[in-house]
Amino acid sequence: MKIKSVSKKSVILMEFDWVLFIATICLSVFGIVMIYSATRTLQSNTNVIVQSGAMVLGCAAMLVTCFFDYEQLKNLVKPIYIFAVAILLLVLVFGVSGDWGARSWIRFGAIGIQPSEIAKICFIVTFSCHLSKVHDDINKPLTILGLLLHIGVLVGLILLQPDMGSVLVFLFMFICLMFVAKLSYKYILPIGVAGVASLPFIYKYVLSEYQQKRIQVFLNPNLDPRGRGYNVIQSKIAVGSGQLWGKGYLQGTQNQMGYLPTKYTDFIFSVISEEFGFIGALLVTAVLFFIIYKCFKTAQKADNAFGRYICVGVGAMMLFHAFENIGMCIGLMPVTGIPLPFVSYGGTSLVVNMIAIGLVLSVSYHNKPRSVFDVY
Repeated sequence: MKIKSVSKKSVILMEFDWVLFIATICLSVFGIVMIYSATRTLQSNTNVIVQSGAMVLGCAAMLVTCFFDYEQLKNLVKPIYIFAVAILLLVLVFGVSGDWGARSWIRFGAIGIQPSEIAKICFIVTFSCHLSKVHDDINKPLTILGLLLHIGVLVGLILLQPDMGSVLVFLFMFICLMFVAKLSYKYILPIGVAGVASLPFIYKYVLSEYQQKRIQVFLNPNLDPRGRGYNVIQSKIAVGSGQLWGKGYLQGTQNQMGYLPTKYTDFIFSVISEEFGFIGALLVTAVLFFIIYKCFKTAQKADNAFGRYICVGVGAMMLFHAFENIGMCIGLMPVTGIPLPFVSYGGTSLVVNMIAIGLVLSVSYHNKPRSVFDVY
């Protein structure tokens, strides 16, 4: 019997995770559509053009990352970590303040870059490599100390900005990765208790005054309805007024009449809820959580620890972003300025998220068992 040859092109088509790729592209395109609605009253398409350019760049970066063997990144861990530290130091010297008071942006004319977003992907790669080398000794005190030092340098530099939202993302990724690495409960429980017990101390002595007020307003937005509580109040009005099916695209009252602040960045989910209602918001949330599910599912199928930890890190990052952003739009979480993945305006965030998905695609592509007729 004659065996049909398998071409290199057919192998790529079979092994590439098209479902994850298409879901990412669709959500990113929908994000641009919603950014147009949110910026329509500005009478400028600058934000749409920038986001579209970032999407093209992100798609290219995602595909390059996908077909690059992620295991080769082990040889670049030290330069990647040094780069992350360098850009976080750079923002402390040359950075400018964003909407929430943190000195977290570096601007080159009209182009802005947020180094903490780039540092997230650097942390996922370097910490995953570090953890894959020591996970057999995960419960040894010196191993834990080394891992804490790994994240501590990056978190410390971000705290100096200060960008508490990004710090929380790093801590959540760290916790998820340590849990997956099977850190013993003899460490988890005492650390958890100590963390909860230290919250009053952190609130009083670590958080700045504006961060304390943000927590106070989160608990009761009516304390400052025309100031810090204004964003949340207007966001909840927008979400509630959308009801089941929404008011229609470009028809949102809170959005189009300018009552909703930072509507194309932090509160883009509120715009979606107002114009497409509960059904539209549910569909967007479903697609986003499907992407997160695929990250964790790919981690489960990974044939080595490095790939598994990369996928868990990416999934954890996006899970926290999604949970926090949606939560703050409906008043269940404090406002931290964390964007909704693939949807909120932000070129750095979009490109970084697409590179992150590229890493997951790379794990999926390079870990699948190949046929005996493989052309490679």
